[in-house]
Formats: sequence, C-alpha cells, structure tokens
Amino acid sequence: MHHHPSRTRRRSAAVLVAAGAALLSAALVAPAGHATPAGGSGGHEHHGHALPYRDATLPTATRVADLLGRMTLQEKVGQMTQAERGDVAADPSLVTTWGLGSLLSGGGSVPDPNTPAAWADMVDTFQRAALQTRLGIPILYGVDSVHGHGNLLSATVFPHNIGLGATRDPRLVRKVGAITAEETRASGPQWTFAPCVCVARDDRWGRTYESFGEDPNLVESMETIIDGLQGKPGQLDQSRHVLATAKHFAGDGLTSYDATKAGTGAYPIDQGVDQVDRATFDRLALAPYWPAVQQHHVGSVMPSFSSVDWTEDGLGNPIKMHANRELITGVLKGAMGFDGLVVSDWQAIRQLPGDYRTQVATSVDAGVDLFMEPYSGSSVGAPDFIATLVGLVQDHTVPMNRIDDAVSRILTAKFELGLFEHPFTDRSHLDDIGSPEHRAVARRAVQESQVLLKNDSGTLPLDADHPVYVAGSNADNIGNQAGGWTLTWQGGSTNVIPGQTILDGIRHADAQVTYSEDAGAPVPAGADGIVVVGETPYAEGFGDVGGPQWAYDPGDHGVPRPAKTMELSDADKAAVAKVCAEAASCTVVVVSGRPVVIDPSLLGQIDALVAAWLPGSEGEGVADVVFGTAGFTGRLPVTWPRSVSQEPINVGDADYDPLYPFGWGLRTEG
Repeated sequence: MHHHPSRTRRRSAAVLVAAGAALLSAALVAPAGHATPAGGSGGHEHHGHALPYRDATLPTATRVADLLGRMTLQEKVGQMTQAERGDVAADPSLVTTWGLGSLLSGGGSVPDPNTPAAWADMVDTFQRAALQTRLGIPILYGVDSVHGHGNLLSATVFPHNIGLGATRDPRLVRKVGAITAEETRASGPQWTFAPCVCVARDDRWGRTYESFGEDPNLVESMETIIDGLQGKPGQLDQSRHVLATAKHFAGDGLTSYDATKAGTGAYPIDQGVDQVDRATFDRLALAPYWPAVQQHHVGSVMPSFSSVDWTEDGLGNPIKMHANRELITGVLKGAMGFDGLVVSDWQAIRQLPGDYRTQVATSVDAGVDLFMEPYSGSSVGAPDFIATLVGLVQDHTVPMNRIDDAVSRILTAKFELGLFEHPFTDRSHLDDIGSPEHRAVARRAVQESQVLLKNDSGTLPLDADHPVYVAGSNADNIGNQAGGWTLTWQGGSTNVIPGQTILDGIRHADAQVTYSEDAGAPVPAGADGIVVVGETPYAEGFGDVGGPQWAYDPGDHGVPRPAKTMELSDADKAAVAKVCAEAASCTVVVVSGRPVVIDPSLLGQIDALVAAWLPGSEGEGVADVVFGTAGFTGRLPVTWPRSVSQEPINVGDADYDPLYPFGWGLRTEG
C-alpha cells in the first residue's frame, strides 16, 4: 500500500457532510416490496421473523443472495467503497450517510491514545454507525499488519518478511501470522493487508524487505503465514483470525530500474514497469499466487501500483495492474479460481489514464471489487467514488452483473468473518497483545533470521565472560531496528516501541559492556568489539536507491532523510574501522532491509559479519546468537552483492559472482 496520512489535507467535518449529502442526494430507495424503515432498523426483522441473511444456520451463499436481492444500487456501491478513518473520525455518522462498506487505518493513522482499548473503541464506534444503515451491514476494517500490528504502540513487532525468509521455517512463520492475527483482531480490525508475496529481484527496490526472498519457491514456502492469519477454512469467524491479503498482484518485485530518473522523484523502481517476457512474468510474478489462492485460500488480493509490458523490446504500451483485466479477471479470478475479493491499493485507480469517471470504469471492469478511496490530500474521496460508480451503472457503462459479483465477494467475506453475528470487537484477547508469550515467539523469529556471513577463526559465539565494546548507529535504536511500517508509514529513527534494542540484549548477556555509538570512547584492553550498523527506516518509493529524498516526516520530528544508497554511512564505516583496529575481535552486525555493500578494505578487517535484517521489537534475539544462547541457522533469502553496480543479481544468473550467494549461512551450535 501507499499511505501518507501525515500529509493529508483533511476537509472539515462540515464540508465533508455537505459533500456527502450533495453526492448522495438520491435517497436510498428500496427495491420493490422492501420498504425503507425510518431511521434504519438494521433489517433485523421481517414479518416477525429473522430475515434469511440474518439466519446464521443458512449457507453463506444463500445469505449473500438474499441480502444482495434487498440492496439498492446505492447500497451496493457503498459496499464497494473504503474510506480512511481520518475521513470520518470527526463525524462517524458519515459511515451511515455514505453507506460505507469498509474503512482502513493508513500507516500512522491511529486513535489517541494509541492503545488496544482505544483501537477497539474506535472500530466499534464506526461499526455502530454502519449498523445504523437500512440493512445493518457491518463494516470491514483493514490495517497494514505487515510485521505484527505495527501501527499499535503495544503490539508485538516481528522481523520484516526478508528476515522471516531467512529462517526457512514455515511452521514458525505460521505462528507469526497467528499472533499477528490475534493482536490485530483483539484491537478491532478484522482484515490485514498482508502478506506481500512478491519476489524481489532488484535490491535497489525500497520494498525489498517486504519480500520473503528472490526465489519464488522460497516465497511460496513462507505462505504458511496466510494459514496463521486466517486459520483453517471455516475459522475466520473466530476471534483469533483475520482476513489476509496476498499482494501486490502481480510483479511488484520485477520492476525495472531507470537510472535516468534517479533523484527526480519519479520512483525508479517502485510503481514501475515489469519489462519481461510472459514466461518470466509467470515464473517470478504469478507463481506465488497459485498456492496462495488454491492451497492457502487467501481471502483477498491487492493489485500492484506497477505496470507490465510484455513487448519484445519493452517499449510497448505498459498496462497498469489496476486496469489489467487479463490478469485480474482472466488469470486470478478465472484460471486460479480466486473467489475472494480484490481490493485496490491506496488511491491507485487515480494513476490510470483518463478522467476520474474513466478510471473508475476501467478498474471495475478489470475486476477490482473494493476501492480504497481516501481523501488524503485529494479533492476526491469515498462519496465521489460512490456517485461516480452509481452514474456509470445508471448509464450502462458498467453492467450490474459486475457490481453484483463484486458485492457478493465482499459480503461473503463479512459473513465468513462472522460480522453479522458479532459485529463488535471481541476483547477477550486484549491483554494478550504484546504478551511475554507472544514476544518469546518474536525473539525466536529474530534468532532464526540471523545470517552468519563470515566467522573467521570461530569468532562467534562470543564468550559472555569477556568484556565487550559496542558501537554503531543501530546498536541502541529500536526505531531503526523495527524499520518502516512501525507506528508511522515510513517508520522513524525516533520511533520508540516496547521491546529491547540489540544493545539491551548484549547487556543482558554480558555484564561487562562499554557502549559508544560513534566509537569515540576508548576500547578496553582485550575487549571483543561489536559494531551494529546499517540503514535507517523507509517504506515504498522513499527506500529506492537513488530515489526521492524524504524531506520531512513527523515520525522523525522534521529530521531530513537523504536518498538511499545501499552503502554504509561514513560514520558507520569509521566506527567499524576503529573498533576492528583496536578490539580483540571485531563482529559487525548489519541492521537493514536488504543487503548492504561492504567495502573490500573494510571486509578484510572484520572477523565476523552478521545480517540481522530488521528484527523488530526483540533485540535480545540478536544477542542470543552472538553469545551462543541460540545457534546461527539463518540462510540468505537474497543474494548479497559485492557492489551496487551488480544489481540486479539473483541466483541462477549467467555471470553469478556475489559476495555471498543466495542460501549462504554459516552455522554455530546454540
């Protein structure tokens, strides 16, 4: 997804109400034979008996058909519409007025205070408004729980997907999904826009850490996270499960890098074009969706911002995924048999050619069912989408059977989630959020995700009885350690979540610790050195190497963020050089969302090199393997290049000469 609520120019509640009233002035008119109750009764009773769609003993398909038959065009289109919580927070009755089917929290869009109970209260407030509509159809609330429920301050924050891919442990990844689901649903949302099942083929892409790895087989093996999120078929209505989303369909990890656009804000990789032949696209882009749909029964799919160009010279007519009927309707819904719902990405249809009316018509025709249409810095939003689509159906541009198909898929998800019987948040697991048991699983995920790249003379594990000197920018920074999609969309170096930094973990393992971030303090005689270096947080386009600079973000309190490089900063290099020159041994831990280039001159001074990825809240998991409480078992999910100029570099390439190959990982005993 592509969220920037921090830059939202929100209209006042009064203006929104007026806009909604004007756009929805065509009053809800019930189909013949179904009177509209004054004030909205929620459709609970019909001649003294529960209406069929209210009867939980009936098959879902029967309930969907009954409800669909009672709905006006306006109500159907409302179900296809998703607004952002900021659009309706000042006046939740807008949910009723607009007849919304869904809401979401964008990255960093949270209640105040940012607590589990406040989240549950917020979602329930919106739910009450939805139940005031004529038919009482509950809303579906979505959030980006991409490495745990990262928007929630007290949630367990797991390693990002690239770290999970390094574990090669599908059972553990399933457990990560299950805990993420429990913490998400306990706080209100019933739907997560995760997992990303992209196959990242160029590490200059700023979303590389959202990929489980560069090999489609590895990505497919990690799709057990869907089972953890959703439970077994038929278990979605349980309070520990959420609807999952496979994204971004398809090929977001295959976009081409255009060096001529670097630094121009033109997103050199993110939201770019897949310039590959059809066979390569099938193998690298579509392959992970077959098992996601057919084996793991993922409930929703989100198209990509990217485009595909299958012409031989790559100079044809790139087709945006949100307009790609061949892939969404033909391949996903047709060949794969996907019967869930397709949800658009953040304002993504607005990137299609033509005016807004054309954009809506094109995307609905392509097969998108539910539309993420927040206002957020735009003159159009949910009520505009509703009015536009209603008009398109009324003038026969969009056929009613396409609307009915979309709404049936949305209603099916709501029935399967049990929202008609239990629309409000089940708070029985509220106290489990961030529990010691959950964080213990996260710590194990950190342990298993660490990849030991180099270990000269058996440097690791270190002896906890020896003094340790710790330095580096990422040793004591939990914001950097957690990465993007943590509290805010882009994450932030100043973001603080409950947990332990890597330094905290080292101090817990060894009582004789000297810490100096810039390595300015003297190194004690005989001390082992640990230098924790790497990247600062980012998400989406702002993580692209050579891409746009993120000039200001409230998550970092106005601290500018330079364009990304995939190289260590000068300060990190200096810290490594000093510690390696003066300490008895020198271990370098790289905290990053992708491989970081290590200068050959620096590499020669390093005794042990560890890829820690973005471990999340449990920094002790890194210390566990460094000191031998647990063994190193992780293996590279992506190829580690010698230089940025080698990108893209992937296993199987003709001239494959990486610093460390895909699958590399030295082992130690725990």
